Amino acid sequence: MEEEATTATRSLLLKQKLDNSDQWSSSDHGGVQLSESSPTTTSFVVLISTLVAVCGSFTFGNAVGYSSPSESGIEDDLGLTSVEDAWWLDLGRFLVGCGIGVLSYVVPVYIAEITPKNVRGAFTSLNQLMIGCGKALTFIIGSLVNWRTLALIGIIPCIVHVLGLFFIPESPRWLAKRGRIEEFEAVLQFLRGKNADISQEAADIIEYTEKLRLDSEDGVLYLFQEKYTYSIIVAVGLMVFQQFGGLNGFISYTSAIFESAGFSSKIGTIAAAVVQILMTTLGVLLIDKCGRWPLLMISATGICLGCVLTGFAFFLQDLQSGKELISILALVGVLVYLGSFELGMGGIPWVIMSEIFPINIKGSAGSLVALVSWIGSWVVSYTFNYLFDWSSAGTFFIFAVICGMGILFIAKLVPETKGRTLEEIQASLTGTPQ
Repeated sequence: MEEEATTATRSLLLKQKLDNSDQWSSSDHGGVQLSESSPTTTSFVVLISTLVAVCGSFTFGNAVGYSSPSESGIEDDLGLTSVEDAWWLDLGRFLVGCGIGVLSYVVPVYIAEITPKNVRGAFTSLNQLMIGCGKALTFIIGSLVNWRTLALIGIIPCIVHVLGLFFIPESPRWLAKRGRIEEFEAVLQFLRGKNADISQEAADIIEYTEKLRLDSEDGVLYLFQEKYTYSIIVAVGLMVFQQFGGLNGFISYTSAIFESAGFSSKIGTIAAAVVQILMTTLGVLLIDKCGRWPLLMISATGICLGCVLTGFAFFLQDLQSGKELISILALVGVLVYLGSFELGMGGIPWVIMSEIFPINIKGSAGSLVALVSWIGSWVVSYTFNYLFDWSSAGTFFIFAVICGMGILFIAKLVPETKGRTLEEIQASLTGTPQ
């Protein structure tokens, strides 16, 4: 039966196909009914806001870039708790989009710029782990309270975030780019410890930054210089295969997939959340030991396998044979996909993106790549229902083919960045002498 989307927040999109959607959309539970395009609209408002938001953070500093999305989130959550009209919900979601647009790129970049090379991957991947934990916590709280209360609760981490900004330093590399050398040295010393010898690291950063000063300033047109081509291809390619491999289809319609295959949506969704957190944690532990490239290869292979298994489950359903295997295959396929995705393809593309772009093009490059990511998210959200209605099995086989192409892309083009300074990585990709 056709059912309407149940809430205005992305955290509740998985309830879209559940039988209790009337409960969530009823006035008794503070609901506002929306159309089936809720996942699509969420992705669309994020991609619209990303371009301007990311550029602004690199103009005024990464720490300042942190504050804007937090303040936006506070304004949004306050608004969502009192709205009576869907238009206000769309405005609130747009403000969320502004925040996500900044944080999706600025956070991994900031973490990469302040951490030593030997733990940079793990610290940057922690961002993805916290996102996964946040989603799981939201699912749990969302099952206990109505969505207005959930939106109000969302103010708490935003306030903590804003207050925390008074205690974090600016990125030392951003300070070096701006010529604020004394502040740069003080911040770098603070980050490495008062007894640490930062002379060589500081000298390398300043020397490389000075060479970049000879290049043109940050701007979209400068991205298309030949020396940046490889970096752009790697970053954009990873985002294309991350999104067009079917991520938003699996995430937004997990419950619907389980129900269509005859499996309990509640059990399947809980299992999916647990697997995602466990595999993200494993990725954090392995990224600086095994490297980015091996984890990406394993992850891409796993999501391809997950698509094949899920597609085969629906293929059997179409043939009306092997009914006892259909629900098991669907469960295993979805869990393999989501677990494999969180192991590598979920967070590592953002890690690599934070590492490969020189600081003079980070703003425009980040905007471009993040925009590609959110466009992909929107396209998959928009087309998934149509594809699923056309052929449930064919949908996942299409995703499997795209994931297979992603494996080849990673194998041939993606570099290993483990254990190298940002300056070493960027110089090797652009041909800039150190």
